[in-house]
Order: sequence, then structure tokens, then C-alpha cells
Amino acid sequence: MLKKLLSFYCLLCISFLTFSQEQYYNNVDLTLAGLQLKDALATKIISTHTNFLSYSDVWVACKNTDINPENSNEVVLVYGWEEGRDQDDSNDRTRDITRQDNGSNGNFVWNREHVYPKSLGEPNLETSGPGADAHHLRSADRTTNTSRSNKKFAEGSGNSGSVSNGWYPGDEWKGDVARMMMYMYLRYGDRCAPNNVGDGSTDMTEDNMIDLFLDWNVQDPVTQFEKDRNTYHENTSNSSGQGNRNPFIDNPYLATRIWGGDSAEDVWGIYTSSDSEAPTQPTNVIANNQTTTTIDLNWSASDDNVEVTGYNVYVDDVLTAQSSNVSFQLTSLTPNTSYAIQIEALDLINNKSEKSTVINTSTTNDTTAPNVPANITASNISGTAFKINWTTTTDDTAVTAYKVFVDGSLIGSTPDLSYTLTGLIFSTSYQISLSAKDDAGNESEQSDAVTITTTDGQSNGINELFISEYAEPEVNGSNKAIEIVNLTASTVNLSEYSIQKQSNGGSWVSNYPLGNFNIVTGDVFVIVNADTDDSILLDAADLFGPPTDSAAPYAYGSPLNFNGNDPIGLFKNGVLIDIIGIAGDSSKHIEDVTYRRKGTISAPNTTFTANEWELLDGNTFDDFGSHTSTLSTNTISFESFKMFPNPVNGDKIYFNTSVDSRVSIYTVLGKLVQSSKVTKTKNSIDISQFAKGIYLVKINSGKQFISKKLIKN
Repeated sequence: MLKKLLSFYCLLCISFLTFSQEQYYNNVDLTLAGLQLKDALATKIISTHTNFLSYSDVWVACKNTDINPENSNEVVLVYGWEEGRDQDDSNDRTRDITRQDNGSNGNFVWNREHVYPKSLGEPNLETSGPGADAHHLRSADRTTNTSRSNKKFAEGSGNSGSVSNGWYPGDEWKGDVARMMMYMYLRYGDRCAPNNVGDGSTDMTEDNMIDLFLDWNVQDPVTQFEKDRNTYHENTSNSSGQGNRNPFIDNPYLATRIWGGDSAEDVWGIYTSSDSEAPTQPTNVIANNQTTTTIDLNWSASDDNVEVTGYNVYVDDVLTAQSSNVSFQLTSLTPNTSYAIQIEALDLINNKSEKSTVINTSTTNDTTAPNVPANITASNISGTAFKINWTTTTDDTAVTAYKVFVDGSLIGSTPDLSYTLTGLIFSTSYQISLSAKDDAGNESEQSDAVTITTTDGQSNGINELFISEYAEPEVNGSNKAIEIVNLTASTVNLSEYSIQKQSNGGSWVSNYPLGNFNIVTGDVFVIVNADTDDSILLDAADLFGPPTDSAAPYAYGSPLNFNGNDPIGLFKNGVLIDIIGIAGDSSKHIEDVTYRRKGTISAPNTTFTANEWELLDGNTFDDFGSHTSTLSTNTISFESFKMFPNPVNGDKIYFNTSVDSRVSIYTVLGKLVQSSKVTKTKNSIDISQFAKGIYLVKINSGKQFISKKLIKN
């Protein structure tokens, strides 16, 4: 093997003398491959990035790098495709160079498009450093720039525009986009991870590169326009040149060399011309150890004149996985299903062998029912409704649904770990049981029934919903959310309610109905921006706002696109009942913050009153999905309340309390995982199915709450 590698390196050295390459890379070891080559190129482009542009400098850069080769009075617009022949200016491919979006040029202007959206960076790219790196800032029509917003790139065809999973840049621009995203990943690392900006799989790579960008890099070759931009930015005698280059414009095959996939163009010829011999066909492919969802594969190693670097695994003629050795386990398969398997070997130059002879194999049939659901508890109990909760049930494949029985009769099914019952009768006991089903249709026995009794339905003195939390983030501008709480004694239907915003403190606009949803007593309802990507907000979300490409009155996702100078109102039958923000105030007085209603508040208020709210830092989302009320009509002391042991190493936690209480346990992300009643005699909770970690325990007696931290080791 060593002789083969030495021969290969010698061949490469000869190739370097034979084929031209950019002088810029003379001190980079281009014989490297994989993540070693990635690191070497990253070191190069970081060390040569000597001129850091301001966001204003980017205007100058774009006016030099994006000039229309056929008309120096124009800039070429990324995502554009039409030469101005139709009535839609937003799809134009070029624009008058003087019509930059400086706030005074009116319509038909161009802007600086962050091809890697600032908000998708981790953290936000801002407008300096990566946010002002001109390698990914391109001239774009302002309207198109707004429509793209921070949508992730996704597969499509034809011209640019929104697709089901995000934004397609267009056939002409997808290669440009891919190579820009690859550059940003090398230059700024995981802050600009490809899987945060594109909808694709990382299964075939060793890091966060996705197949989408690798495919686009192959399908849309480098243009002279890209090459000219690259040359401009290397030359720091240009006032807006950065000093560094995008390696994937200089040679798209470098991406193949690092991350694999189909071979892109080898502009330098130093790779694909050095080895034309493919590995031998893999043989003796064997499938064994079949289960309902997995199959183990083994095969004999292939030979190659240089080196076999890996194997592609095909399932039903679709490339499904890659392996660096001669075995692989297929997972997440469907029970009792046949699969056709082939293996393909590849070498360092991406030469591929013939696929192995097809072998047919099957997963086993799933005949085992899930375990019986357990730990059924109730919360949000009122006179006409309550929510039941339970813990995850195990299965040899996967549980796909839980069936809910009331007094022995099936009344519903859900894939979740909770279910809300409404339309119940005051002061009535109900027998609740569950069964679990898997994807093969196997169903467990019904659980033992638990008895849950509704209240007498008497009013608690609280008569209306109100806004309990507001988030206008300081980093990702799409993670906007409004939470509404029901502290009344009854379930409330939201069909009479809506939210609106005061655009820049002006008139109320964009009336957005909340729909035919029920909020049980003590529960909340969370509305989030359609482009929200924060996991906590997504988990808490009950309703998404309008998409950003919606038509009026919901253009740009209004009213869930509030920007800190747009007060938000909760309306009932068209009448304002609650507000966050000062009515009529056009200043950014509620920008980059989270407001949380204090636990002592029990009623809405049409005048924004600051002392009703806790003011928190922007991007504080940990309490969305629940609201802690400290209202109390009786004085209840928790001084004697104790929870032990803590930390807990066993399966139970114990409570010492002088009053009956309800104990609700949440993850650190705010997700309710268990709710149980504790008394003097029933003073323990089973947490055997909890994973190790930190939990938040909220104890409620009457209308008073306290919180404690629980650690399970």
C-alpha cells in the first residue's frame, strides 16, 4: 500500500508541473483529501483575508464585481432571469448600477443579498465579519431579496422562487450559491454550517456539508462571472478586495475531493488525469442479522491500483449510504419489506467500480405489540375539560399512535404524549385508559384505567384571556412569538379571537384569526412566525403566522413580522382587549426583547403597563409553552414543602407537604413530561423512565406556584 501511495504522490507532483494551477495555492498541500484538505484550504483563505470590509464597503465591491459584462452601467442580479421584457421588475436579471437601495431611490432598486442569511448563522452573522464578507454578498432585486428572506435553500427547477421546503435560487445560480456556501463554511466554520442554510442530508459527509450543495456544484459549472469576482477579491490593490479567494470557484473538484459525491469539474486536471483505473467490483455481498428495521451487510474488499477509499451502498438502486470499510448496517427500514442491495467501490480520485451483483433480502415481520402505556396523569382540569399525559411507550420497531378510551369507549388517537378532552360534564368522574399501536398495526392491551374528575365549574373570578409572553429576538429575526394564557375556570374556544399589529405605531392592520382551537384552563396558546427555526418555539407552537410570501393583508408574514415598533393587540370579536407595546408609538420600544407577564396578573389591559411584565433579554424562549401564575385567594405556605432526594439516583422522588399539591415536571426546554398529584399519604412520583439530566419541577397548590430544580443522575 505504501508503494502505491508513493507512486500516486509522484504522479501528482508530475501533474502539478504539467497542468496550470492558481499560484495562490502553491503553499497548500493539494495531495491531501477529505477533512485534511478542508482544513488546509481553510487555513489558506483565513490567513490571506487581510482586508476586512465594512458593510458600506460592500456597495463598492458589488459595483465592481457584479458589473454586467455586456453593459457597465448595470449590475447583474442574483436569482434574476428575465431581461426586462415583462411587467415584473422583481425577476430582472440586471439593474441600473446607480439604483442601489439607499432609502431614497424608490422602487426598482437593488440591494446587498446575504446569500447566507445573517439570521441563519450561529450566532447571527450581523453586518461585519462574516456578515460583510463580499464572497457571499451579491446584488439582488430588493423585492426578490425580501421574498427570499431567510428561507433555506431547497431543491427545485427552472427559475428562482419559493418552493415547498424553502428557496430555489434558479438553474443559473444554484452552482454559484453552492460554492458560496462552501466558501463560508471553510472561512467561518460551524458558524456558517451548510445544514443550517440548506435543506439536504449530511449522511454522506464527515461534517455538516449537505448533498444539495455538492449536487449543485456538479450540475452548474463555474462561469467567467464567478472567476472575475474571485480575481477581484484576491487583489487588495482594489479598495474592496479582501485578499482571499474562493477555492471552489478555482476548482470545483476540490469539493469532491473533500466531501465525495459525484465528480465536479477538475479545472486543474491534477486529480482526474492522474488515475483513470476504477476499483474492482465488490463481491460476496451477504445480508444477515435481519430485524424488523435493520439489516447487516458484509462484502469482500475491492482492489485498486492506488487505494480503495470507500464503498457506496445502494438500496433499490438508490444511493443510501457510504462506508469506509467492508460492512454496514442499514437502519430505519420498514418491517416485512424486501430490499435489493448493491455495493460500489470508489477510490481517491472518485473512480467507481461496477456495482456488485444484486442480492435480495427482507426485514422480518413485526408481530410484537408495544408495551402498555403507563404513568397516566391529568392536568388543566376544569368543569368541562382536562388534559391527560403519559410517558413514552417502548416497542421493538416504533410506537406510532396512542388510542384514548373514556369509560371503555374509544374517543380518539394521537401520536403525541398528551390528549385534551373537552365538552365534559361538571363534577363528573371519567375512567381514562390508553393503548399503543406500532406501524405494523400491533396494538398493546389497554392500560389500567385512572379516574379523573372535573370540577364544579364555578368561576374563579378570572373572565378573559390575555397575552402572557412576547418575543422579538435580537439575533434571528424570524423567531417571533406571542403566547396567550387561559386562567379562567373554563375551556375557551378561540374562534372569536384574533391578533393584529399597529404597523410602525400606526393603525391596526393584518387581522389574523386564531381559529377554532380550544384552550383548557391553565393552558397557553402559542403563535409563531412562519419562518421560526428555534427548537423551543417550534415545540411550543400551536399556530404559525402567515408565510412571508403571503398576499395582502398578510404580506411579509404580517402580523407575525413585528419589528419592535409594531404594538401587538389581542382582539375579541374585533374589539381590542389586550396589548403589548405602547399604542401609537412608532419607536423601537419593544425591540430585541422578551416580555413575560408577571404571575400576579389576572386580566388583560388595553394600556401597556410596564410593571405588569418581566423584561428579559432577546432570544429568551425557555418559558414559551407554559405560564406560571402566582395568583392566590388563600394564603398557602410552602415553607414546609420538601422534595428529596435531590439529586436522585433511583426511580422515585418523595415529597413532604402539609397541603395537597400538583407537581408538574418539565425538561429544561420547557416541555411537560409528567404531572401528578401529591398528598400527605401519596407522596412519591415514579421517574424511572426519565433520562439523566436536569428538570424543572413546578408545584401548584390552589393558585400558588413555586419552582425547584431536579437533577437525575
